[in-house]
Amino acid sequence: MTGNPVIEKLGRRLRLGVLGGGPGSIIGEVHRTAARLDDRYEVVGGVLSSNPERSRAAGRALGWAPERAYGDVGAMLAAETARSDGVDVVAIMTPNESHYPLACRWLDAGRDVICDKPLTTRLEDARDLVARVRASGLVFCTTYNYSAYPMVRQARAMVADGDLGELRLAQVEYIQPQLAVRPDLENPDYWRFDAARSGPSAILADIGTHAWHLLHAVTGAEPREVCADVGPVVPGRKFDDTAGVLLRYANGARGMLWVTQAAAGAEHGLKFRVHGAEGGLEWRQEEPTWLTHLRLGQPRRKLSRGGPGLKPAAERACRIAIGHPEGFHEAFANLYSDVAEAVAARLAGTRADPLSLDFPTVEDGARGMAFTAAAKASSEAGGAWTDCTFSP
Repeated sequence: MTGNPVIEKLGRRLRLGVLGGGPGSIIGEVHRTAARLDDRYEVVGGVLSSNPERSRAAGRALGWAPERAYGDVGAMLAAETARSDGVDVVAIMTPNESHYPLACRWLDAGRDVICDKPLTTRLEDARDLVARVRASGLVFCTTYNYSAYPMVRQARAMVADGDLGELRLAQVEYIQPQLAVRPDLENPDYWRFDAARSGPSAILADIGTHAWHLLHAVTGAEPREVCADVGPVVPGRKFDDTAGVLLRYANGARGMLWVTQAAAGAEHGLKFRVHGAEGGLEWRQEEPTWLTHLRLGQPRRKLSRGGPGLKPAAERACRIAIGHPEGFHEAFANLYSDVAEAVAARLAGTRADPLSLDFPTVEDGARGMAFTAAAKASSEAGGAWTDCTFSP
């Protein structure tokens, strides 16, 4: 990342307001840090808790002006839209069921939106958001941050450039341990375990859509049908903690997706493998610096983040010299920086760098909801092959 195209276009940083991510939240700090990392945003205020007093106190603790440490979204929206220096962009990191209504309110107010996954809890709402964003011309990012790692973008560019030949096989897995025990018994009211708040499947909403998007981002291809088995593996559990999904592509390619939060002893095992007619690629988030290129009839080679021979999309996402690791926070910051360039170009009436537009959009979020609905329907039908394509 070099230069600051936001300041070059607007003469100032973008003003960012945040919704959620207050005390006790891990992801809130990640969002705020990512926004500041490339100096393209100023985090000016927001609502950090559903408890008004707690929200105001948390905002003041972050150094916000007292009048911009809001107690509720209504007060924030009224005040910020009335200000000449009101927020340009809002970032939503609240519980799942609030993503849709909050996004609608801020889009209606003419603000660009950055929203955590899953986009919504219902496919119908996702379609409506797609229509709203298209009609408004505003910028909307769904924070599938794993797609912003440099070597994931390298893989995407290699597939798009035909380096692997026609797609034949695709596999992704995301294996976590935190639900290998029974925290649902200790806290049965936790919102992630409530289908009305988190969506029809806890595992698909939380990490399933991440895995789905990662495979789509790398291959550039959308499966046509899914055959899924979704449910709990921990005895007595009443919500989904595991999903296994077979994928069929229009060109005859086959794929697999496996996600779980009940893998005792696992760490954070996100990885993909993609094979075409002429070779394959493998990447693991635990070793994000490296992308393995498997070439038909030739020795495998390892491509390194920051090393020679990378595609422009990967070079753009690299931040420090070869040999120095970078990872989760930097990938999140890549999304924020790309969105900032797109927003600045919109506000200035200019064209954005095409490479800056390689971030997950509202359509990507909606595809995740189409996948979730299809996988759940397939599982409930005993694994019947089910259409999963997204149509607005």
